[in-house]
Amino acid sequence: MAAVAGVTSPAGAAGPPDANGPADAAAPPVRVLIVDDDALVRAGLSMILGGLPDLAVVGEAADGGEVPAAVAAYAPDVVLMDIRMPRVDGLTATEALRAQPHPPEVLVLTTFDADEQVLRALRAGAAGFLLKDTPPAEIVRAVRRVAAGEATLSPTVTRTLIAHVTAAAPGPVGPDPRRERALRLLTGLSERERQVAVALGRGHTNAEIAGELFMSVATVKAYVSRLLTRLELNNRVQVALLVHDAGLV
Repeated sequence: MAAVAGVTSPAGAAGPPDANGPADAAAPPVRVLIVDDDALVRAGLSMILGGLPDLAVVGEAADGGEVPAAVAAYAPDVVLMDIRMPRVDGLTATEALRAQPHPPEVLVLTTFDADEQVLRALRAGAAGFLLKDTPPAEIVRAVRRVAAGEATLSPTVTRTLIAHVTAAAPGPVGPDPRRERALRLLTGLSERERQVAVALGRGHTNAEIAGELFMSVATVKAYVSRLLTRLELNNRVQVALLVHDAGLV
């Protein structure tokens, strides 16, 4: 393996996209960076993803502090990010990464399906999360979905997360900056955009929203895209959390 500032790339993995000459006519594989302090987890994920023609594990890192160098060296499309690491945790690394221009998508790896750390990662812009015992086929589907610009949280998981927030965070006694910000952002929406946002906050699918608001599914998708642009958010889960922060669900 070649080393770059403590970061490793699998033997034979390609460098950044412009490092090997012109791209092939076929779509290039999705470039994946694996960040986990457990070498066995990294090896397992590399085996799951590395043998597929449309996915390429281009690098590995053992700590969140290695992420900036790894991203600069290997230009991944998707980062599989462990939460709990000994020096720089995956939450701090995700927040720093998503604050950069044109960052890769982040899939959080966790042993818990709905805790405050997962919520913090989603608020920072992670596209979703994977449990470490997720079946291999589901991991592959999740990486492909995230690379295609889709969140990896089903409506059921979204509802679970929102319920967790509600149970874990009783209403504040004094002013709540998060609620005030959410209300300010949502006030700038049209009535229809607000209706779609609230439906997302309830964990509804595009088809359910279409039926509820008498729209086509294509129109719902267009509204969701518009909401993400207007609210400067990364995915529909962040919209759902914003609606909850505003107290609208």
